[in-house]
Amino acid sequence: MIQLALYDLHQRVIDYLRVSITDLCNLRCVYCRPPEGVPLIPHEDILRYEEFLTIIGVARDMGIRKIRVTGGEPLVRRGVLGFLEKLIAMEGIEDVGLTTNGVLLASMASDLRAIGLKRVNVSLDSLRRETFKYITRSDRLDEVLAGIQEALDRGFHPVKINVVLLQGINEPDVVGFARLTLEQPLDVRFIERMPFGADTVPNSPDPFSSLAVLNMIREQVGELLPQERGPLDGPATMFRIKGAVGRIGIIDPVTGHFCGTCNRLRLTARGTLRPCLLSGQELDLRTPLRRGASRDEIGQIIEAAVLAKPMGHDSHLCAMGEGMNRIGG
Repeated sequence: MIQLALYDLHQRVIDYLRVSITDLCNLRCVYCRPPEGVPLIPHEDILRYEEFLTIIGVARDMGIRKIRVTGGEPLVRRGVLGFLEKLIAMEGIEDVGLTTNGVLLASMASDLRAIGLKRVNVSLDSLRRETFKYITRSDRLDEVLAGIQEALDRGFHPVKINVVLLQGINEPDVVGFARLTLEQPLDVRFIERMPFGADTVPNSPDPFSSLAVLNMIREQVGELLPQERGPLDGPATMFRIKGAVGRIGIIDPVTGHFCGTCNRLRLTARGTLRPCLLSGQELDLRTPLRRGASRDEIGQIIEAAVLAKPMGHDSHLCAMGEGMNRIGG
């Protein structure tokens, strides 16, 4: 197979596609959904699995090599194992990952590993039961922790825990999360919350900075040793607590601005292609696909999305008006 490369106008290689397969979720996190919920995407507007695979196949032929499957919560969608199996088997796709909230992971980890999935990210913002219940509006922390342990036991590597930093809520969890890496081969990544979806979730908490996280860990756990960033680390700046088995990651889109190295596009569950997370611009793939568009025509839309990628963003000026369940985590 001839492997092409996609370049944007700023000479960045775009080789990573995040694919949201559903807007449904079995948690209701305070920064994602208001208490009353959000309108769901009509079933007929959600891409079918074969439509996802068609788009991914065209993107693969143009230079996409890495896929991350997200939601909503991807494991709640019926047939997800069959879809992932076909995706993992797709020639030319070199890496497939999954982001999940972990609630269903313990019951599905064995099957996910059996179809060839090797790595998984688990979104978890607190290790304290009452705080977890407040953030997610659900008492399912034990299920998430069991899912993480099952993923480790089944040989997933890396197993990453994504912690969104929420001011006044989960500062006390930072040290506990950091200590998980002392004896477990986990990558715990602390993520500054970006100011998206303000219209959808107007009372969601503010972030606190990654610098505060690093200071807490140094003061209460131990020395942090910088680590070389690997090909699967994405935008995270990596550290290891001296003597630890696992690693600490810092993702700082608010205070650090890593747009200059962005290599991704986002495909939403409703079939739109988003060049930048913090931009409202989307290109429709579903309509032309269902009207019988050729692979060349689909490729032209993908190319247009790549060329529309901005060099950066001012996060303080972004008001996307949509929650991550509709865009894709």
